Amino acid sequence: QVQLVESGGGLVQAGGSLRLSCAASGSIGNIWKMGWYRQAPGKQRDLVAIIIRGDSTNYADSVKGRFTISRDNAKNTMYLQMNSLKPEDTAVYYCNAIASTGRSYWGQGTQVTVSS
Repeated sequence: QVQLVESGGGLVQAGGSLRLSCAASGSIGNIWKMGWYRQAPGKQRDLVAIIIRGDSTNYADSVKGRFTISRDNAKNTMYLQMNSLKPEDTAVYYCNAIASTGRSYWGQGTQVTVSS
């Protein structure tokens, strides 16, 4: 089992920055991929960014150049640095981890609201 806890969401003005954190605990040695997803009201949950063992990363086109995904293995924590935020970035942001077994784990989500 893997537990994921997000933090760092909040209200920010357009053009501002936030850093989200995802603290992982449990059987984290089996995790090979982690990522951030977001879901706006009435919309599906979409991929924002992923980071794979070995630190390969990938981003949604809408956030390239503005968001940066990273992780601190010593702290078992993944981050999402979000700069130049736009109102369309408003959503609940979820942390996801994929184990080598193929099992997927989700955090409870953290709200990000960007005002215009």
